[in-house]
Amino acid sequence: MSSSRCAGTIVAQLCAQGVTDAVLASGSRSAPLALALASAEAEGRLRLHVRFDERSAGFLALGLAKASGRPVPVLTTSGTAVGNLLPAVMEAHHSGVPLLVISADRPAALVGVGANQTTDQARLFQPFVRWSARVSSMASETSWAAQTARACVLAAGVGSCNPGPAHLNVELDQPLVGGEVALPELAAVVRESSGGSVAAPLVAGPRTVVVCGDAPVAVGRQAAQVARSGGFPLVAEPSSNARDEALRTGSLLLGSALAAEVQRVVVFGHPTLSRSVNRLLARDDVEIIVVSAAPEWPDAGWRATRVVSALVAAEPDDSGWLRRWQAADALLSARVDELVAGQPVLTGPAVAAAVVASVGSGVLMLGNSQPIRDADLATASSVTPDCSHSGGGSLIQDAEVLPGTGARVFANRGLAGIDGTVSTAVGVALASGEPVTLLCGDLTFLHDANGLAAGLGERRPDLRIVVADDSGGSIFATLEYGDVRYADSFERVFGTPPGVDPVRLAEAHGIPVRRVEDEASLTAALHRPIQGLDVVVATIDRAGRRALNAQLNALANLVD
Repeated sequence: MSSSRCAGTIVAQLCAQGVTDAVLASGSRSAPLALALASAEAEGRLRLHVRFDERSAGFLALGLAKASGRPVPVLTTSGTAVGNLLPAVMEAHHSGVPLLVISADRPAALVGVGANQTTDQARLFQPFVRWSARVSSMASETSWAAQTARACVLAAGVGSCNPGPAHLNVELDQPLVGGEVALPELAAVVRESSGGSVAAPLVAGPRTVVVCGDAPVAVGRQAAQVARSGGFPLVAEPSSNARDEALRTGSLLLGSALAAEVQRVVVFGHPTLSRSVNRLLARDDVEIIVVSAAPEWPDAGWRATRVVSALVAAEPDDSGWLRRWQAADALLSARVDELVAGQPVLTGPAVAAAVVASVGSGVLMLGNSQPIRDADLATASSVTPDCSHSGGGSLIQDAEVLPGTGARVFANRGLAGIDGTVSTAVGVALASGEPVTLLCGDLTFLHDANGLAAGLGERRPDLRIVVADDSGGSIFATLEYGDVRYADSFERVFGTPPGVDPVRLAEAHGIPVRRVEDEASLTAALHRPIQGLDVVVATIDRAGRRALNAQLNALANLVD
C-alpha cells in the first residue's frame, strides 16, 4: 500500500510547510492524493477546493497563492489534465507566484509504451518552473517528505527572493487505494532567508560533526570557523578548502564506534566523496543542518530539517568531544602511515601524499576517481594549532598535529566525472597566474589529452601534471565489482587497461616528461620548480589495490 502512504506523507508535509489551501481536479490515478487531501481537511489542517475543470483549477490555485503569498498546490490526474495547467503555470512564472503543481502519474516504466493516459508529463512545464521532481511511491519513504518540502520552499522563493511555480510529478503504483492510515505528523523543513548579514545561531548541546564537501575557499573557511568556534570535529574532503583544520582520517573515523555517538551534522559544500559520510547524512537519528547561500541545497540523504545561509556556532558544552576525535585521528594517522610505508611498491596513497606535500600553500587540482580519494588521506605537514576562537575556553589546546596544506584546491566534483580535467587545470593555472599541480589517473589524463594542445601564440600555463599510472581504473577494484566473483570480466569491463603510454603521449605533444617508480624519484621530480607545462608519470601497481583499501578501512575498527 505504498501509494496510500506516499500520498499521505506528501499531504502531511504540505501541511507542515504551512500550506492552508489546496485545489483538486478529480481523477483516477490521483485517487490516493485526493483521499489524503480530504482527510487533511477533515482534521482541520487545510481547506480543500474541488473543481472539475483543470484549467480553472489552476487559476483558482494561482489566485489563492497570489493573495495569500503562500504556496498553493493544485492536484490533477495524469495525461491532458496536467497540460491544462500550463497557462496558470506560465502566468505564475512571469508573476512570481508560488503555485505548486502536483500531477499524478503512472510508474516511469509505463511511460512511452502505450499505457493508458500516459505521456512525458514530468518535463511538461520546463522552463517555467523554479524546480521539478519525480516522486515515486516505490522510492525511499524519506524522499516523499523531503521532495515535497523542497518544492514548497523553492516555490515560496525562500533564500532566492524568486518565488514561482514548482512541480511534483508523483508516480503512483497499484493498488492506488486501500490501507489508508492517519496522516503522519511531520516537521517542517526550515529554509531561513539569506537576506541580511546576521548569521543564524547554533544551539549548544548535541554532539556535532561538521562535514565540508567540495567548496570554494570562502565556504571552506566558514566551515572551519564553525568547527573551531563550536569545538566540533571537522570532516573535510580534499577539495573543501577546509583541510587545514580537518581531521586527516575523518572519512575513516566515520566507520568507527565514535560515529555512533554523533547527534547532529552541519553540512557545508557538496559532499560526494565518501560512503561513510553519505551513511552519516542518511541516518534517521541525526539532525542534519545544511549551510548554503544558494537557493537549492544538498540533501542526498533526504534528512535535512534546517537550511541556513550562514551559521555562528555556540560555545560547546562538551570540550572532550573534539579531543576524543583528535586523539583517534592521531592514532589512526600513524597506522595509515605505517601501512602505506610498508607496501612493497609505490601506491596511490603514497603518490597523493607526496604531491600534496609538494604543493605547500600553492594551488592544487585533483582528478576524480581514485586520486582524489587517495588525497583524502594525505597530510602535508604538521602545523601549530591555533587555540584562539570566538567562544570561551581552549578548544584544541591538546591537539598535537592538525593536518593541512594551506593550498587552494580545485576539483570537478559537481558531477564527479573525469571529463576535461586537464583542460580545467590549464584554465585554473591561467586564471590564477600561479604554478598549479594536477594529480590525476592515467585514464583521466588520456581522456583529456587534447587539453595539452594549444595553438601557436596561445598562452601557456605553469602547470605540472602528475599522472598516477596504474594502467586502468583502480577505483573499481575497491568497489563491489572488484570482488573475486567478477574476476573473469573485471579487467575488460572495469579495469580497462588502455595500452597507451602517458610518457609517449606527452612526448608527442613536445612536453617535458619523466617516469618515476619510487618515492625518492617522485619527491625529486616534484621539488623542481614549475615552469611551463611538464608531466610526471608515477608507475603504481593496482594489483593490490583492493586489499590495501580493505586494510585501510579495517584500521577504523581498531579505534575505541
